[in-house]
Amino acid sequence: MSFTRKLRVVGGAVVAGALLFGTAPVASADQIRDAQWPLKAFDAEKIWNLSTGKGVTVAVIDDGVNSQHPDLKGNVLPGKDFMDGGSAEPENGDTHGTQMASEIAGHGHGPGGESGVKGLAPDAKILPLRDKGGNEDGFSSSIRYAVDKGASVINISQGGSSADGEQAAIAYALQHNVLIVTASGNDGKGPEGIGYPGSYHGVLTVGGVQNTGEIWPKSNYGPQVLLTAPAVDIISAGGSGSSLYQKGTGTSDSTAFVSGAAALLRAKFPDLTPGQIVNRLTKTAGLPDSAKGTSLPDQKYGYGFIQPLAALKRDIPAGSKNGPLTMPKVDSSPSAGDSTGSQGTDDKGGSSQAVEKAGVSPLFIGLIVVAVLVVLGIILVIVLVARRKGRRNGPPPGGPGGFGGPGGPGFAPQQPGPYQQQAGPPGQYPPPPGQYPAPPGR
Repeated sequence: MSFTRKLRVVGGAVVAGALLFGTAPVASADQIRDAQWPLKAFDAEKIWNLSTGKGVTVAVIDDGVNSQHPDLKGNVLPGKDFMDGGSAEPENGDTHGTQMASEIAGHGHGPGGESGVKGLAPDAKILPLRDKGGNEDGFSSSIRYAVDKGASVINISQGGSSADGEQAAIAYALQHNVLIVTASGNDGKGPEGIGYPGSYHGVLTVGGVQNTGEIWPKSNYGPQVLLTAPAVDIISAGGSGSSLYQKGTGTSDSTAFVSGAAALLRAKFPDLTPGQIVNRLTKTAGLPDSAKGTSLPDQKYGYGFIQPLAALKRDIPAGSKNGPLTMPKVDSSPSAGDSTGSQGTDDKGGSSQAVEKAGVSPLFIGLIVVAVLVVLGIILVIVLVARRKGRRNGPPPGGPGGFGGPGGPGFAPQQPGPYQQQAGPPGQYPPPPGQYPAPPGR
């Protein structure tokens, strides 16, 4: 079985390395940093007084990361190539993974890191895993590897069809306190347009908004989407050829910003579970004026666009372990494949041990079982009598369907199109004026 996983195609304006490192490096560098409108919208300077993501590792499962880019050098750990068995450096001019890494943990360059691109969590480390999900097990192996190597956030700005073992790998990540963030896609479609891993239980699926906070029209939507983040005119590292930077648009970028926000929270609140991290992000999310009063979660906005400063500052109870995440019902042991077994029961009598610890006697349980059997016997007699009566009066109305049947709930495997990226206009930046609503308490 093979699976096609397509990254969004990155295009748009690029800035040549000669321009950046030529006769006017200060002015050119300022142009790049000034064009990073999400940093201004998030009030990043205030954020970095509270958290920089230090001590947190974010795995970027993508087409590789350029570890020698001046804005990433030193923040990229040794990774692994799940495609060809080589290094995790990008090949054939691929730049997507480098872009995502820079939006998460770019540190800029030059004195004080004031030049070039800076990520939302500039002191986080990137674990690059070169994987486009084309193997039989999709992203299963790279997810498990990231968990075992100490990542606490996994960024997957990709989408495609489902694969054997992926849901179990996600459960394994959750069991080890690792949050997986993924993209909704860029086709402007509803739930049917959101592929995998975005449609799995247990992941944080992200849509995209414009610099006004309004939903980006090409952002896929559905009940899978829990949060949104900036997606339009995003400046990142990772140009091709002599270029070091690029401008693009897509939910890939939104995903990277949410992963960066999760890294900030991980560093400040290390004891929170993935669900509780998501809880802080959803409890502090915002909406544009046009969406105020919307019932949440909304299929397009989820709970709203992220406001990392508020998520770091506000007094928010930790809440339940799972928060707003829908947990997968699979065996999450390291060797497990996709299954429907529930978590928490082992083959050493885990359930009976739990009963004994709760102080419930086996005799009492036996009496309950007998009572249930008696009730079931009575129900069976009633059903048989009704069935005889029904045969005399013809079949009951209705047909197939209902919960779990045709048209029932759940996300069926999809074969979405590529996560396309909208190219920005050529030439100079800066992007449109940033009107992304300011978080409260600035």
